[in-house]
Amino acid sequence: MNRKIQEEEALKSLRCYHCGTECSNQDHTAGDKIFCSESCRNAYAIIEKNGLTRYYEIHPHPGLRQAQGPGEKERFDFLDLPEIRNEVLRYSDGKQSHLYFYLPQMHCSACVWLLEQLPKMNRGIVRVQVHFSEKRLYIVYNEEQTSLRRIVELLAGLGYEPLLNLPPGSHGRQERSARLRIIKIGVAGFCFANIMMLNLPEYLSGSSVAETRLGFLFNVVILLLSLPAFLYSALEFYQRAWTGLKAGLPNIDLLVSLALILLFGRSLYEMQAGIGNGYLDSMSGIVFFLLISRFIHERSMESLIFQRDHTSFFPIAVMARRNGEVIPIPVEKIQTGDLIYIHNQEIVPVDSILVRGKASLDYSFVTGESDKSFAEAGDRVFAGARQTGAQIVLSALRAVEQRYLNELWNRSFDANTEQEEQRHREQLGKYFTVAVLLLAGTAAGYWFFQHQHERMWNALTTVLIVACPFALLFASHFTSGHLLRILSQNRLYLRHPDVLGAIAQTQHVVLDKTGTLTEGARNQVHYFGQPMSPELSLRVYSLARQSTHPISLAIYHSGQLREPLEVVHFKTTEGGGIEAWLEEHHLKMGSAEFIGVDEPHHTHGTCTHIREDGRYIGYFLVRQQYREKLEDSLQDLQSDYEVSIISGDNDGERAYLSALLHHPENIHFRFNPWEKRQYIERLQRERGCPTLMIGDGFNDAGALRQANAGIAVTENKNNFTPSCDAILDGSAFWKLPRMLRLIRDGRRINSIIFGYSVVYNVAASWFALSGLLSPVIASFLMPANSLSIIFLAWALTSFSASRLQLTGDAAEMKLPGNVRA
Repeated sequence: MNRKIQEEEALKSLRCYHCGTECSNQDHTAGDKIFCSESCRNAYAIIEKNGLTRYYEIHPHPGLRQAQGPGEKERFDFLDLPEIRNEVLRYSDGKQSHLYFYLPQMHCSACVWLLEQLPKMNRGIVRVQVHFSEKRLYIVYNEEQTSLRRIVELLAGLGYEPLLNLPPGSHGRQERSARLRIIKIGVAGFCFANIMMLNLPEYLSGSSVAETRLGFLFNVVILLLSLPAFLYSALEFYQRAWTGLKAGLPNIDLLVSLALILLFGRSLYEMQAGIGNGYLDSMSGIVFFLLISRFIHERSMESLIFQRDHTSFFPIAVMARRNGEVIPIPVEKIQTGDLIYIHNQEIVPVDSILVRGKASLDYSFVTGESDKSFAEAGDRVFAGARQTGAQIVLSALRAVEQRYLNELWNRSFDANTEQEEQRHREQLGKYFTVAVLLLAGTAAGYWFFQHQHERMWNALTTVLIVACPFALLFASHFTSGHLLRILSQNRLYLRHPDVLGAIAQTQHVVLDKTGTLTEGARNQVHYFGQPMSPELSLRVYSLARQSTHPISLAIYHSGQLREPLEVVHFKTTEGGGIEAWLEEHHLKMGSAEFIGVDEPHHTHGTCTHIREDGRYIGYFLVRQQYREKLEDSLQDLQSDYEVSIISGDNDGERAYLSALLHHPENIHFRFNPWEKRQYIERLQRERGCPTLMIGDGFNDAGALRQANAGIAVTENKNNFTPSCDAILDGSAFWKLPRMLRLIRDGRRINSIIFGYSVVYNVAASWFALSGLLSPVIASFLMPANSLSIIFLAWALTSFSASRLQLTGDAAEMKLPGNVRA
């Protein structure tokens, strides 16, 4: 016995301390630690030098085997080339740069912990964010202290060489692990089927084949067949169980691992004692069906993520030149080399080169800092920048990567919620696992003292198998995924699944009037004032084109202007108007207060006044046309919520809107952006109402941010604002009440699935605790429960959407080709 232990210790000592690979010699050592290669020893040296050896305590041999070969140090020199560096970086201002890497080697909690310590290993790394589920790493680093090449070399030295040939968001990143999972399923299925075949005489006769002359041979063959399933296919259960125990968080894999070990040990005892063939068929079946269940679960999650990131695009458009004409196109149709036109307060959707104009860029969406950045023709402009000056023309360097825009939108949101959700799941899994272990031990003890050993073994093993917290941990993810898919098909795009919860709790809906209730393409524009010369008209309409506010756009389109003039020193005043210099003339357009005149009396519309070089010219009267089916939509909305309407315009439309609302006192005009935000805050503070704000992102960004949830309505333009939680295509506004009902139905769907899971766990656990449930049946029940929950989430959300008439092919975004920029 002692000799065997010594041999095992000797074998263990000849395994690489970093990656666990067997070492044929002791050529690479560090103290009493042996490594399979110089690269693994170097990886350990990096970790040990930075005081991070706790990495090896979280998981046994957590490292990856390091690549070896000549020229390793020079392998990443190409990353110093400017053209390669520019291709890899997502943002850089010369001082600070941002990276997104895909790390296919990331596989356990020890990996996450080590990667989060990168700033300690390289002082030039400012910030790190790890997305374990998608194996992605976000890095911000200081250009003066480190470089892209050094960071990649550090990661490669640790065993996490980034996959540089795939852009962020590429589908198929999980293919290697998926293939390994399929191989494991195949091995377990082969073992399960053949063991079942060998046990077939016992199933049919009801007696043990162990009583025959072939009994010993059959047992040996069955035992040999079970080993690949027990030692190879089930390995991930043991690894995850051990990782959880090391971290003090026992999980469901611990239950599965204990059940497998008990069944295997019990089978060995029965075979040795000549009692029977044991339960190796059940053990192999558990591994087989659980692997299938997890494979389908992971594939379903990947499918939902893929649909969200690659088939559900932002319902926003950007002006681009196609076939000699400037027209609005959806952002996902931008191609390399397209000339795109970005106006004041619009977001640059893709990395580009500045072709014309002076860029005054706000990169706070990317960096979190509000410092301005300026660019001249030929300079690079990164995706996520907001133009704060006059119109600029850009040449796209690549196609739009929706996933990157979504990452920017969700960066602060995900950093908090994802970690909190993970902690919640770990704690829930911990308590569930401990409770199941206590139940299994209690039941086994009870039947033991009742001298019913068969029931004792059944209770001890089957309780560990059938108990399933799947609905508690993951059911809401599937429901949310299907809801997001259906909503995006109906042209409502949410930035994060947790927004569903905020919208579902809404009690009061606040609607901005201009651009939300009104439809820009049908506006009527009339001019009143001094006659304008052709030169003055050209200047006025050119200034109007610089803003994407619905009123400004309506004025511009009424002028039938082909080529706007160049604008300099452009400035916008939120809630007031715009001004600039054109052809050495100072021109201002905006509200009466901004221009310094009195508002005309008895006007049914919005007045935009004009002043040039201090001289008052006149005003445009814009009569806005309300959206089709608005009356029905508001009545439908008011059946579920209290509704308010706020606007910065005059009260010429009060009579019409008052007839549509149940509470006319909730209509407010002449609100500036600050007052809109204050109104939302007052509803929340004084009434305690969870509030949903719906606006167009112009002059109401503060209100969208203040509300519990904010939806920006877009209409053939790029008015995306990071302040909102969702984007709605204006043509789908009439379906909004139905979509809000679908979101509320999601909470009921989660409750139904939760109730189903409770009934399953109670019923299955009762049969298991009573010792009446055999391991063979138990091996089917847990995977069946998991798969049924996936099916229920899909079926119930699809039924609810069908009932609300929200199913069918998603309507394409209709962009009129005759609209000019």
